[in-house]
Amino acid sequence: MPVSQKVSSLHLDGIHSFHWLGQTLTLLPDRAIYWEEASALLLADLHLGKAGHFRKAGIPIPAQVHWEDLGRLSLLIEAWRPAQIILLGDLFHSDLNEEWAFFERWLEQYTSIRFILVKGNHDILPSSIYELSNLELKLAPFGMPPFSLTHEPTADDNGYNIAGHIHPAVRLRGAGRQYMTVPCFHFGQKGAVLPAFGRFTGTAAVRPIPGDVVFAVTQDRVIPLR
Repeated sequence: MPVSQKVSSLHLDGIHSFHWLGQTLTLLPDRAIYWEEASALLLADLHLGKAGHFRKAGIPIPAQVHWEDLGRLSLLIEAWRPAQIILLGDLFHSDLNEEWAFFERWLEQYTSIRFILVKGNHDILPSSIYELSNLELKLAPFGMPPFSLTHEPTADDNGYNIAGHIHPAVRLRGAGRQYMTVPCFHFGQKGAVLPAFGRFTGTAAVRPIPGDVVFAVTQDRVIPLR
């Protein structure tokens, strides 16, 4: 049965909530999902440290881009008060740099929240670096029924897959033949892909097939596309 026939939805104040596999998922304009039954925020691809990586290469990218991303995450924590935050890979972009120390200090504010990092291809720091009091490193697939959580999308029998990695986007057409490309949530028959949470990331256009459901993400709204 196509995804679109299985979803009952509520669209309110820029967010989009729907029931999927018996779970309540709320898609947020900040490119994250609040999973009600697990009291969890799901997000992917922060790519912290990427600015520092570019600066080492002589490209002057300010670290402010990452502070703003963590500020957005702080606002989501305040608004939704999750018990856990599940990071679907690529938390940190590169080798260790000063931006990891900033992340550690930021994390110390939230000792009551369980942070789970499902390891991604850019999470290349030594395992000991991730050994923080409220951060757990997990290898994919990480099962949280009815979902199988990974960084890279995969087709397996461990549950409906939720992943990141691709940085999906969709092209919207406006008046006067104008086009714009925006991030999106892409729900397919066997898995969903989240947009990149980090702002200092690229995007890749997705090609939905019949039965898929795509939600475009603008600055302040999640928009279901038919």
